[in-house]
Amino acid sequence: MEKSHHILNAAGNLLGISLLIIAGLHLTKNSGQTLADEVAWVAALSFCASSIFSYLSIRNDGAEQCERTADKVFLVGLGALLIAVAILAASNIA
Repeated sequence: MEKSHHILNAAGNLLGISLLIIAGLHLTKNSGQTLADEVAWVAALSFCASSIFSYLSIRNDGAEQCERTADKVFLVGLGALLIAVAILAASNIA
């Protein structure tokens, strides 16, 4: 079973969560007080790249390299999102 469909779906959803963190910090004018928005940007860019590689893997049958790249970049984004949430939870502005 291909992972690309699942990666594409999850990366799209987590991209929305990353952008929600970024927008929330900017709307409350707290983005300068924490590194959570910068780390969330790393997560958002990782999820964008993962979505692109996953889509390419779906479009090109047998493109296992794209699927492996999508999986690795997705894990980087997941780690960055976890760090962003931990920074946000540890800060006094939350």
